[in-house]
Amino acid sequence: MVKRSRIIAFLLVILLLGSTMGFTTTGILKDIKLGLDLQGGFEVLYEVTPAKKGQVINQDTLASTAEALDKRINVLGVSEPTIQIEGKNRIRVQLAGVTDQNEARDILSTQANLTFRDANDRIMMDGTDLAEGGAKQTFDENGAPSVSLKLKSAEKFKNVTEEIVKMAPNNVLVIWLDFEEGKDSFKTEITKVNPKFLSAPTVKEVFNQNTVSIVGSFTATEAQELSSLLNAGALPVKLTEVYSTSVGAKFGEQALNQTILAGIIGIALIYIFMLVYYRFPGFIATVTLSVYIYLVLLVFDWMNGVLTLPGIAALILGVGMAVDANIITNERIREEIKVGKSIKSAFQAGSKGAFTSILDSNLTTILTAAVLFFYGTSSIKGFATMLLVSIMLSFLTAVFGSRLFLGMWVNSGFLNKKAGWFGVKKSAIKDLAENYDAIDLPTRWDRYDFVKVRKLFFIVSGVLIAVGLIIILILRLNLSIDFSNGTRIEVLSDKPLTTERVAEAFDKLNISVDDITLSGENKEVASARTKDVLSKDEVLELKTTFHDEFGSDPSVSTVSPTVGKELAKNGIIALIIASIGIIIYVTVRFEFAMAIGAIVSLLHDAFFMVAFFSITRLEVDLTFIAAVLTIIGYSINDTIVTFDRMRENLQKKKRLKTFEDIADVVNVSVRQTLTRSVNTVFTVLITVLAMTIFGSESIRNFNIAMLVGLVTGVYSSIFIATNLWVVLKARELKKKGTIKTVKEKRKYSDEPQV
Repeated sequence: MVKRSRIIAFLLVILLLGSTMGFTTTGILKDIKLGLDLQGGFEVLYEVTPAKKGQVINQDTLASTAEALDKRINVLGVSEPTIQIEGKNRIRVQLAGVTDQNEARDILSTQANLTFRDANDRIMMDGTDLAEGGAKQTFDENGAPSVSLKLKSAEKFKNVTEEIVKMAPNNVLVIWLDFEEGKDSFKTEITKVNPKFLSAPTVKEVFNQNTVSIVGSFTATEAQELSSLLNAGALPVKLTEVYSTSVGAKFGEQALNQTILAGIIGIALIYIFMLVYYRFPGFIATVTLSVYIYLVLLVFDWMNGVLTLPGIAALILGVGMAVDANIITNERIREEIKVGKSIKSAFQAGSKGAFTSILDSNLTTILTAAVLFFYGTSSIKGFATMLLVSIMLSFLTAVFGSRLFLGMWVNSGFLNKKAGWFGVKKSAIKDLAENYDAIDLPTRWDRYDFVKVRKLFFIVSGVLIAVGLIIILILRLNLSIDFSNGTRIEVLSDKPLTTERVAEAFDKLNISVDDITLSGENKEVASARTKDVLSKDEVLELKTTFHDEFGSDPSVSTVSPTVGKELAKNGIIALIIASIGIIIYVTVRFEFAMAIGAIVSLLHDAFFMVAFFSITRLEVDLTFIAAVLTIIGYSINDTIVTFDRMRENLQKKKRLKTFEDIADVVNVSVRQTLTRSVNTVFTVLITVLAMTIFGSESIRNFNIAMLVGLVTGVYSSIFIATNLWVVLKARELKKKGTIKTVKEKRKYSDEPQV
């Protein structure tokens, strides 16, 4: 009997969710803050050094410096700046959407201190005597721009003017603006600019007041900027740029549009695949995937997170994680249906059997994402944050959401005897039910013996690794400035570019660059880099010149040698920590032999990604590290699911007595999970391919690294990790003397017997 109330409840829930998502999604998208790589902007990492001898840089000093920078940023009109204290002596400032990046750079780092001096150049008052927010841009009686100052103490100004009056005929109060820019972009010496003379009024009487007006040859803009700098106060320390990046507004807009298009195409293709291959459960998966995407955006908005280009990539890749859980569950349900169980029983057994695999694979991916968060920097932290949110929500929606929605239909009785709705042919059920359990079902891969040819896989991988090592030693890696030092420049033109035209523009500025590469559909994007770090003034001149030449601001990134070495070191540390964490987790959840197989498989994947980039001369940047750690998470997914099935088969076999027993466990487990592995990687490949073809140039290398990693990840999970377990397990049992001698001719005659 069909319980229509459950179907009606499902439709009402979908209607409620759909209407909620429809009415609120636009508002959520408007509220989410976009990173500077999506709307243009400026980011700089300052190293904080003492401004005077004996000064100590501590957390209080850093906090007061950050506060002073925040005041200066308010002058720029940036609504939501990001200022972060990093480590013991660094401050990172991100200004997304700032319109005049050159002005931002100047206002942030320039020391501006007002001094009032007598005719003998003796300082009578300085900027510390100004009241908070006491500087304003005004106009004098002749309508000329001026700066009005409010002082803290009228009494002090009275005493100063008394002294000046006594100095007649040299009774002038000279007002200077002292500039000190600090260390100019990676240079070793402090750059000082001569003080700017503002005015020198003659003081003929004593002023008992707390206001004073500075009149000089100002423009309105200059007077406004001066008042703003004075209100922001002098910085308590010296600031040295060790890393900076600026993204033109057109670059950000283009990257956002391209990435959204790529995401829509990738997700649409996944939906089609799930509907065609998994039928009705595939439809349920598309519903929960839509809810998942909505919830990720909602939670990210609640977190007040900043959405970056890598963050969108993480969101789209998270769809692959959510699909993974649905595929595991649906494959399990199919197995139970094939052995004759009712739809309801198959649903319950399949959901229960899939849970541990999904849990283990998600936890290991969370581990790698957490490592990436703690050791990442800037936009990579945004990627890791989005990946963590995506994994957690994909688990909730794919496991509990899909189970809830599919359960409503199953428990309604409507799907009884509708095995075809799950992609299972009725004609095959009777024969399978009479001869097999769900764990023993035949598969399309049964004619393949994955263990027998293990040595071939080991030899192939060994040869490729040896060749890869030679290539890496000869060609080395094409390291970006992230891991060395220098300046990266990207140009976006209104018209198609040629290398000659771009080279000529650099020559005019006397800037020597490495090879200029063109990209984009119409060759409208050019990129180049210098081995030297451009100074702040050089960057300013370059941006101004290129804006006039090509019609938009170029994107410019600079990295000091110190930061480059730190990023490389942190990348290696992240990889080591992730590997150790996975060994510990897999050992606890499974066994040490499986942990060794898993970690060798992961390092195998990481190595091939490195070798591929060495051969192709693709640039290795920060996103490459993110790709390596992401692939570690995806690769361990495949391995964990296979190991989980091996654990089930081991429990059934209870005791391993011969090498054939070991080989049988692996062969059966790989055959049973191979369809799931292929389907999962296929769906992730769809999204990555869409991102590679239609997405932004800025993360194209990331997507290519993901493609290589996904292919090698499937290969290593199936052929390397499992077969390493075979070798280790055989040695373990041989050492214990538990493998019995088999006299008859054996399939695995190359294995020694005890």
